[in-house]
Amino acid sequence: MFALLLPAPALVVAQDSDSQSVPANVPSGPPMTVRGVVTNSATGEPLARVLVRIEGDADAGVLTNGDGQFAIPHVPVGPQTIRLLKPGYRDRPYATEEVDAQSDGPAHNVLVAPKMQDLGFMLTPTGAIHGHIELSTGDPAGSIPVVLVKQVVRSGRAVWAQAATTRTNGDGAYRFPGLPDGVYAIYTEPVLESEPAVTVVAPGSAGNVARNGYPIVFYPAAREFSSAMRIRLPIGEQAQADLSLTLEAFHTVTATAALPNGRQFAAGLGAEGRSEQPTVTVSVLDAGGHRLPYTGQFDAVTGTVQADLPDGIYTLQVGATLNQPAAGSTGAGAKDGKILLSGIAEFSVDGHAVTGLHIPLAPTPSWPIQLRAVHTAPRPVQSNAASGQGLQNVVTVSATAAGEIPMSGSSESTIAEAAGPDQLDLIGAGFGPLWINVLINDRSYCVDSFTAGGINLARDPLTISPTATPIPMELTLRDDCAQLTLQLPPSLSSFIPGDEPFYTVYVVPDFDSPADLPPMTIHASSGGNLTLGGLTPGRYHVYVFDVPMRLEYRNSSALASLPTQGQSVTLSPGATSNLILEAPGQ
Repeated sequence: MFALLLPAPALVVAQDSDSQSVPANVPSGPPMTVRGVVTNSATGEPLARVLVRIEGDADAGVLTNGDGQFAIPHVPVGPQTIRLLKPGYRDRPYATEEVDAQSDGPAHNVLVAPKMQDLGFMLTPTGAIHGHIELSTGDPAGSIPVVLVKQVVRSGRAVWAQAATTRTNGDGAYRFPGLPDGVYAIYTEPVLESEPAVTVVAPGSAGNVARNGYPIVFYPAAREFSSAMRIRLPIGEQAQADLSLTLEAFHTVTATAALPNGRQFAAGLGAEGRSEQPTVTVSVLDAGGHRLPYTGQFDAVTGTVQADLPDGIYTLQVGATLNQPAAGSTGAGAKDGKILLSGIAEFSVDGHAVTGLHIPLAPTPSWPIQLRAVHTAPRPVQSNAASGQGLQNVVTVSATAAGEIPMSGSSESTIAEAAGPDQLDLIGAGFGPLWINVLINDRSYCVDSFTAGGINLARDPLTISPTATPIPMELTLRDDCAQLTLQLPPSLSSFIPGDEPFYTVYVVPDFDSPADLPPMTIHASSGGNLTLGGLTPGRYHVYVFDVPMRLEYRNSSALASLPTQGQSVTLSPGATSNLILEAPGQ
């Protein structure tokens, strides 16, 4: 079957695979030589020594010559997949933006046919951010951890995500190569002058331990991300970001944690005094509740929680995972057959060690989500919910950080778990503002509203703090969902030999919605149409691009700045609408 050109297979909401088809006009004949040229997209100049490779059964490849030209002999006639590779350059990107999928974009689908025109490909030069770190002591700044974060678009919102980490060389220099254009920020992780050979705090000496180190610094000289300089990196350019680190005293902070029954939390002691080996996490938060990259640990020898920190205001957060006291028990703090406990202690470090902190552990609060459905449409086919199984399997609700820099490097979402018929529980999502997203698993339903108290979760994030009382959430579904069929115009629906063009399509509601509609691709080889089901009735705008496009479709300013305002379409309850796309340049 012809290989479809997909920016991100996991995010395509297009037709099922059995509706994808090989073009009816696929030619036949003896193998032929495929010729073409590769150029620099920024300058238009030809690129030499680009690897042009045909993948699959016709696996073969050549390097372009000094004029950017290539010729691959003995290529079978028919659909082929071609990929281009050259250090310092990248092919077109994916329409979705995951940091770990930036180097290689989607391959080119080419219909090889006799007398077809020479192919023309373009590669984009990558950039780099480099710099030098100086220490206040004058010593070489070797092996300092440096972190690169990038502003990316996820679920239609601009957020910050960790892109890469590196360490300085012996001269204090660092470099992040192979970067696409975009907005970046740089920071150094905290470093102590010498790493301890044993535990951070020796038993009985907690109040006397002080060590020197270099705190976290955001380029150029900030302690908080909000004050960090945003580095705007154009295509193929390089930016320099030098930092100076000042040696400061790090003071030891120690705390004891208590179980809900009042007993001190220690290694080998479970929630009810049982012997077990718990999983313990220790996090250091700033005064605003944002996670910092300082290391905290649970010392099993002393039974204390410990961290070395410079002067400042902090929150120490402890999480523990224990076996449940009885199989099948549920409730606050219960997840995956375990009990989740958590607790915090707020404190300040001001020139000396901090001792005697007490952290009471309690079941981690769960944020309940009540599900309900508004039934207005006739239902000839029984869904899971209608057959008495409840709505908890109809939707997947997830929580992701709302734009804060992910200090831990993790960008994973927390998934709400079933807690009974028509009930979900969100537990262990962390603290701070969170975007709550909804994925519909049953296309006979669509989202009507999603609220938490007076908060419209389709528009505003849910803020969870260590001391917040959980606010019940209510997700209302409806069953009079609409369907939309998108079709390429006749002038673009015929697939001709050569590199197949494709179009990136966004279907954006004009109303607030927590449901995510990812970018899709449409092209002639799949029939030139897409059908989307399970859409909430209302007015939408459809945007079409002839390149992979990362669009902040939840940002009204970003939409207003587009050269075209898209095509408006109103979807009626329970009805199917059809729209012929206005492709760019048509």
